[in-house]
Amino acid sequence: MADFTHFGKTTMTTTTPLRPAGFAAAVVLLLAGMAAPPLWGAFRRPPAAESMARAAIDWLSTLDAEKKAKAVQPFASPSRTDWHFVPKNDRKGVQLRDMNEAQEAAALKLVRSALSQAGYDKSITIMKLDEILRRLEGAKAKNIRDPKRYFLTIFGTPADEGRWGLSVEGHHLSLNFTIRDGVLVDSTPQFMGANPAEVKTTFDGLPVAGDRVLRDEETLAFDLLSSLDGPQRTKAVIAKDPPKEIRAAGAAQPPEEPPVGIPFRELSAAQQSILRRLVETYCAAMPDEVATERLRLIESAGGPAAGRAESVHSNSVPVEAVHHGWDDIHFAWAGSLVPGVGHGYRVEGPTFSIEFVNVQPDAEGNPANHIHCVWRDRTGDFDLPVR
Repeated sequence: MADFTHFGKTTMTTTTPLRPAGFAAAVVLLLAGMAAPPLWGAFRRPPAAESMARAAIDWLSTLDAEKKAKAVQPFASPSRTDWHFVPKNDRKGVQLRDMNEAQEAAALKLVRSALSQAGYDKSITIMKLDEILRRLEGAKAKNIRDPKRYFLTIFGTPADEGRWGLSVEGHHLSLNFTIRDGVLVDSTPQFMGANPAEVKTTFDGLPVAGDRVLRDEETLAFDLLSSLDGPQRTKAVIAKDPPKEIRAAGAAQPPEEPPVGIPFRELSAAQQSILRRLVETYCAAMPDEVATERLRLIESAGGPAAGRAESVHSNSVPVEAVHHGWDDIHFAWAGSLVPGVGHGYRVEGPTFSIEFVNVQPDAEGNPANHIHCVWRDRTGDFDLPVR
């Protein structure tokens, strides 16, 4: 399957990849006896926006006029910022269920072009969980359960110039991308959910018992919570009861309340490492270029002293060398301190907001086995300024 990339609003510039002309230039230099650039550079993976535009054009070319009329909407359409992850009878765009085999294959290539492999695999697994729900709930189902009830919508015209967008949405999945002049400038809201969070019953061809598609998003947070001492936990735990839902679900912009909980600077080096890994888990749903830029924005938000870090992944770099931008990140917990009972957390800083909630039972009645989690852009989702 094709590649898949996604990424938050940035000021990052993108280098135009070498095209066939680049290959020809390399050959000319080689024949002239000059040092030519490595030929593999001519074939390196193109930036996310370019891959997405090509995949979008390819998908649209498979659609008839009726489907294309549903698939393409004006960039300024209010439906671009109308997102949600709950089961709905009507959604924008064209669903996989209504596509033929070729159209569906092209649609999934488009999805893959916007995400990392990890992000794509999680998205496909989330779709499959809806089939588990369909089988478990049967005639008692209150909502439509269908692993192909996931919709794709293009806003504007995919091209190197101007603005266009992509929405991939269905139950427990809402991925939103904005491209401006050939650069992927925003990839939020980025929502993923899981019911069941941990599969309890195995059905042929579906995720098996014990599978947890959002395992790291939950386990790393519990690891951090359990590592906190008394005073640290007092700061981190902001409520005894868990939230009923993530804040601003379906709203065009993220919550504007200031971060709460314990700040990064008050964590030990080992605890800081866990929090970094938790943030990186959400970033890893995106391609490397997006994940890297999100982490760079965290560092740069700390001011001129930020950026001294050699690598946010390196455990060998002293905390003093990398903590500047991360100092403004806060971790907050609410609800049960042990798994299996309703709980939730936030990780927030100047540039992003993560929220995670696990309070609902699954279809078999297992408590707190139903996850909602989201990454949002605190400078404005959908490449729009926060009002």
